[in-house]
Amino acid sequence: MFIPEVIEDDNYLLAQGSTLMVRKNLRSGQTIFHEGTVIILGDVNPGAEVIALGHILVLGNLRGIAHAGARGDTRAVVFASRLQPTQLRIADFITRAPDGEILVPSEPEIARIKNGMVVIEKYLQK
Repeated sequence: MFIPEVIEDDNYLLAQGSTLMVRKNLRSGQTIFHEGTVIILGDVNPGAEVIALGHILVLGNLRGIAHAGARGDTRAVVFASRLQPTQLRIADFITRAPDGEILVPSEPEIARIKNGMVVIEKYLQK
């Protein structure tokens, strides 16, 4: 069994080569880039950006920019407890928040590529 080496400081846990775990809120102007999956334990606020070659998982509000599968991986997903991004990209597919009043999701959602477009679904389908 492979157990990755973990690098730890106050806000970051890095399982080398695969997953970056960030334990803080991202504010406007802050960018996270990682060559694997990114897990945010906090909020991604408007003006903040998360770019990952793998998946992006936000255990909080995603209101900034998220780009999963940044080198073309259409299997990547974006998950958030509250998915309200200003822009969401998976591989080369882009979507953004609609104009006008935006409904706040009441449960976690996941975005993925289906049939050549970004679709957003409730994480736990009933």
